[in-house]
Amino acid sequence: MSVRVVLADDQTLVRSGFRLILESVGDITVVGEAADGRQALDLVTDLQPDVVLMDIQMPDLDGLEATRRIGLLGDRLATRVLVLTTFERDDYVFEALRAGASGFLLKNCPPEDLLRAVRLVARGDALLDPAVTRRIIEDYVTRPAPAERHPQTLDRLTERELDVLRLLARGRSNSELAAQLYVSEGTIKTHVSSILAKLGLRDRVQAVVFAYDHGVVRPTC
Repeated sequence: MSVRVVLADDQTLVRSGFRLILESVGDITVVGEAADGRQALDLVTDLQPDVVLMDIQMPDLDGLEATRRIGLLGDRLATRVLVLTTFERDDYVFEALRAGASGFLLKNCPPEDLLRAVRLVARGDALLDPAVTRRIIEDYVTRPAPAERHPQTLDRLTERELDVLRLLARGRSNSELAAQLYVSEGTIKTHVSSILAKLGLRDRVQAVVFAYDHGVVRPTC
């Protein structure tokens, strides 16, 4: 089944380049292009694509606000947002993750990384590279301690689930989690699914943000 993608970037050449790469394979189809966030939001509402490649800095309505509004549509559609970034503004990346983006992608990434990212996000996984995890940690180091360090929702988690969440927030993959906790990857997947359900989170990205926002883990330089 083909992955349906909307490209949102104010630069025509960028969109054309991404389209060329994505449509060079048989399982991805670009169903629409948007030059700003408002157009992207309209296309998402009308076409309900699987994935939106969303640039942040666009005219009229920026990608951050468009991502937030897509998130507000909730259960009405299953579209996931993959943020395009150059890392020039880390704060945009962090806010996009909080707004509901399922991951990020560097604009100058190799074609194979672009294809992998789109497929990964389309099937419901989150794309959070360890480099971005480190940047999130570095960002939180400079912030005041969270006002609510242990929200009541954390009481829903078992001790083992808390262990998984803490390691997850450090950017560990399922295989790394399994090795560190001496369990199978299948068990880790079950724990992660349970954590997301109990905390009302959509994916691993939101779990990382939640963990730092609520003091589940302490940032270290």
